[in-house]
Amino acid sequence: MKVSRLQIKNFRGIRFADVTLPKYAILIGDNNSGKTTIFEALDLVLGPDRLSRQSTVNEYDFFQGKYTVSPPAATAQTREESIGVEKTTVSVETLTDESGCDTVEGPKIEIEVTVTNLTEEQKGKFGDYIEFWDSAKEALYDQPNPPGVDSEEITEALRITFHGWYNKEEDDFEGKTYFTRTLTENDHPVQFSRRDKQVCGFLYLRSLRTGSRALSLERGSLLDIILRLKEIRPQMWENMLCKLSSISVGDNPELGISPVLESINTVLKKYVPKEWGIEPHLKVSNLTREHLRKVVTAFVTTGNGNYAAPFYRQGTGTINMLVLAMLSQIAEGKQNVIFAIEEPETAIPPYAQKSIVYEVRKLASQALFTSHSPYVLEEFAMEEMIVLARNEDGTLSRQTIMLPKNLKLKRYRQEFRTRFCEGLLARRILVAEGATEASAFPVVCRRLAEIRPDIYSSLETLGVCTVDAGGETNIPGIAKLYRGLGKHIFAVCDKQEENSKIQVDLLLMHEEKNFETMVINGTTEEALKRFAKLIDWPQHLNQRYPDFETPNVNAIKEYFNWAKGNWGIADFLAQCSEAEIPEWLRDAAVKLKDACISDSTSD
Repeated sequence: MKVSRLQIKNFRGIRFADVTLPKYAILIGDNNSGKTTIFEALDLVLGPDRLSRQSTVNEYDFFQGKYTVSPPAATAQTREESIGVEKTTVSVETLTDESGCDTVEGPKIEIEVTVTNLTEEQKGKFGDYIEFWDSAKEALYDQPNPPGVDSEEITEALRITFHGWYNKEEDDFEGKTYFTRTLTENDHPVQFSRRDKQVCGFLYLRSLRTGSRALSLERGSLLDIILRLKEIRPQMWENMLCKLSSISVGDNPELGISPVLESINTVLKKYVPKEWGIEPHLKVSNLTREHLRKVVTAFVTTGNGNYAAPFYRQGTGTINMLVLAMLSQIAEGKQNVIFAIEEPETAIPPYAQKSIVYEVRKLASQALFTSHSPYVLEEFAMEEMIVLARNEDGTLSRQTIMLPKNLKLKRYRQEFRTRFCEGLLARRILVAEGATEASAFPVVCRRLAEIRPDIYSSLETLGVCTVDAGGETNIPGIAKLYRGLGKHIFAVCDKQEENSKIQVDLLLMHEEKNFETMVINGTTEEALKRFAKLIDWPQHLNQRYPDFETPNVNAIKEYFNWAKGNWGIADFLAQCSEAEIPEWLRDAAVKLKDACISDSTSD
């Protein structure tokens, strides 16, 4: 079983999204781009425990927090708005009250999931609602040709839809899940129940929440899920409640508790009749099943001794590995589970990150991840990486990675961690010609921001990541790669004859043949002299230029060339005053800041 398509309307930061998903996928993008919202949407439709909450949705689950529409503002039953190249319909129900006047209900949250690769059990249980999916076209098969479903590309599918809305009469929020076909084909839509969801087997894992309750007996915890899958119903509550009820706390008068309770009891007898309640005493629990589910906790032995502590007091890495062990139990018991896992790298060393991804991929019928770790990302093929972006209108778009012709797959794989990964995770990218620019430009922006924060900003503050192109000829290809993913691209380089080939939002190109010359010609002798006294000169230059009291431009040039790509220029710029930093670099920092501000207001 797997989710092949997800459509979202009016949910959290997404006004409209239509996303197809492969068997294994990693969702990547800048923070607040919609990754978690996708997982939350899947959980609303498929998660069996979501509907048990008192309020399935709340005010903040609606796009821009809008869940009501005043009657004068709504003149039609539906309103279509153009969003990019897509059109979405925001449902607005028009009802009639007792006086015969139209009243307008607010917009609904609508989430539709298309599930394919159904098991025989699922086909039998949901047979009345089965449709067909064309995997080649990634769309429903709705042709008036019944024999066409025999094609290899056509498979059974089940569409499920969640609706969430504000009930004005109850002044509360409601949410229900339906078989999608019945919303249009039946007078009374058929609900997709909690028991139906359990047959589907969707599990959403957020490291903090999942780990904190994994080995408890709370409803919906991993241990509870394993017990239900194995059809184990612990018949222990009556016995445990009986034992706990016989334990009275603080009876020993020496403790000082029982005399206080007795004095309270005396006052109670004086002012109220016996039937109102007397004889207060302490117990170790509320003595209810639900309370015991929350307080019964697994203990784990740590170190070489026999001391055991609650599992949630273990290290975060240990907890996450416990979660992985429990996931394997769930997958083995159900044989058909969709795992949606957020940031499996939390507090886990690189080798374990890779192990988690590898194991989960083996266990799951479908595995969906989010991550900011290069070690996790490189476990996925390019076609399994889904780059997400969300514009100001709330339209979520997905992009796949397409390498330009001058960027070979072998090089992409070899340099993934060092050159490409960070750019995939960022929204704005500065493509630097070489290692010198890649190390020096972020440093000079940070230094200027320290000196004059009212004028300059660091690249980190601007949300810009720097990517070393490894040479001027590589700039166009790398810029094209990230531009095709909807990123905002800037570039910094030496003077080039064919700069028209570099397609970027802002090209920062100085007039010198190399970065070192531009810095030396643009700074002051005092800055060079001070820096010459600070550094440890390599032996070969120390022999050639023994006197550094008087700055020798040739010596500095040779030092920068010797330290090229090894933070030589960056270290120099980090100790400069504003006036000592070349004017070109100061202007470039301001231009980049202005471009980022303009970019953020236009998003």
